[in-house]
Amino acid sequence: MSEQRPGQQTTRNLPRRKRIALIAHDGKKDELLAWAKRWHDTLATHQLVGTGTTATRVSKELGLEVEGLMSGPLGGDQQIGARITEQALDLLIFFWDPFAPMPHDPDVKALLRLAALWNIPVACNAASADFLISSPYVSEEFTIGIPDAGRWVSARVEGA
Repeated sequence: MSEQRPGQQTTRNLPRRKRIALIAHDGKKDELLAWAKRWHDTLATHQLVGTGTTATRVSKELGLEVEGLMSGPLGGDQQIGARITEQALDLLIFFWDPFAPMPHDPDVKALLRLAALWNIPVACNAASADFLISSPYVSEEFTIGIPDAGRWVSARVEGA
């Protein structure tokens, strides 16, 4: 029987100019905006993508260029997840609200699962985002281990 999960058998290079996703639940949008304002100059050197209102507010209020996707409940979380699996995202800044029930909780869980699977650095609050964005690696090329999905699929097909 083949492995039930891919191992971290290969690597991927995160570029110097990172592709950073910015997501915040409604109760955390102001907090994310305050954080992004503090880190404006650093964020401006990277490629930003965000979901719904978060992307719009960061762009309009802080003057940062942010590619806007759908809002989370309308599929934005899944769009971010797809970018992770396509290796088109390097960091995830996701200020989620632990007190607010979300109708799209399964999507949020799936997004965080993909970030863990593909070894993407994740920050879920201002403190962890400060540590992540202040790392010297944020502006350097950095190699991470990732699952060798091709090898895993081949092994599953051969073992079927």
